Amino acid sequence: MKAPLRSDKRRTPSSRAWLKRQLSDPYVARAKREGFRSRAAYKLAEIDDKYRLLKRGARVVDLGAAPGGWSAVAAERAGRNGRVIALDVLDMRPIMGVEFLAMDFLDAAAPNRLKAVLRGGTSESADVVLSDMAANATGHRQTDHLRTMALAEAAASFAREVLAPGGSFLCKVLQGGGEPALLAELKRDFTSVKHVKPPASRSDSAELYLLARGFRGGGSG
Repeated sequence: MKAPLRSDKRRTPSSRAWLKRQLSDPYVARAKREGFRSRAAYKLAEIDDKYRLLKRGARVVDLGAAPGGWSAVAAERAGRNGRVIALDVLDMRPIMGVEFLAMDFLDAAAPNRLKAVLRGGTSESADVVLSDMAANATGHRQTDHLRTMALAEAAASFAREVLAPGGSFLCKVLQGGGEPALLAELKRDFTSVKHVKPPASRSDSAELYLLARGFRGGGSG
């Protein structure tokens, strides 16, 4: 369904194109109807529908959580006996069943803060670590790729520290040549590693997700 776009000479051409795409996007309209905070919720829902990461009672860490689309899906699917810990440098309105930390994940103190929150529950380990983190776009594709890969690598390092045996890790990457090194690292620690691109991820986007399942290590718990 096409939505009309008001002319606004103050917007840049790229900004107008983005707004037009948002207004015409069926996932954006669906998110509004179904009460999700962003269309990104459907990316996680579609991946989970296929791979069954978010089991009842799961302990989940969501990195780069704001505005909360992934956290809401995780909380709903993990259920009352599950646990979702979310982190973002941006503020996030409360979500039932989600514990939120307002921190930059690249802050040296962030991993230990997350571990401390995990220790406050029934287990020190997590079943799933999610990362939809992406660096702010500069407009230079290779720079954006490298900066987002740095976030993915930091998230993967954290996941290896906290995941329970058999746990799963899902993170955003951008196509651009740097992801094979991370893929090789994950293959050493997980029984299954693959690229996934859910239908809700726009076909013209360089965005992909790395999905690693069956963690071989012992986590922290």
